[in-house]
Amino acid sequence: MEFYMKLPRNKKEFTLFMAIVSIISVNIIAPLITCFEMGFSLATWKNALTVIPFIWLSVIALVLLTYVPAEKMTKAITGGKDSFNSTIIVNVLCTVFLMSIFLTVIGTWIGSRSITMEPIRFFFHKWPRNFAISFAIELLVAQPIARFVLLKKHTAQDSKNAALQSAD
Repeated sequence: MEFYMKLPRNKKEFTLFMAIVSIISVNIIAPLITCFEMGFSLATWKNALTVIPFIWLSVIALVLLTYVPAEKMTKAITGGKDSFNSTIIVNVLCTVFLMSIFLTVIGTWIGSRSITMEPIRFFFHKWPRNFAISFAIELLVAQPIARFVLLKKHTAQDSKNAALQSAD
């Protein structure tokens, strides 16, 4: 039942879910990683905010590219009989794992406004931190908010549908 109430039921809801998660994530994760990289200051924060639209476009493209592989990884790990919460945690883990690999490199290129070998050279130094930050934000902030919005939307829809059926 939780799967049905807290996850997208169609493409329109998937778009809403993805928009909520990506906007929250990008607006927290990108500035936070930038501040860890460059130092915590208002200037660093403002600089990070200027590239957020480009990071967000990259995130949307990568979500669409990694969605199917992350689902396959989740199914291989969970086996289909696990609880809603364990399945969600594994799915977030798989999605963030794949996304963080790409965004550790691509995000640096966008943020620095240049394509260099630096993010590849220092990948194994930076990726664990980026993964941990991203996983925490996704698991504890972005996805719970998006699932709550869908739960409220579905509860309202189901109540409306039940009222319409009882009126007939």
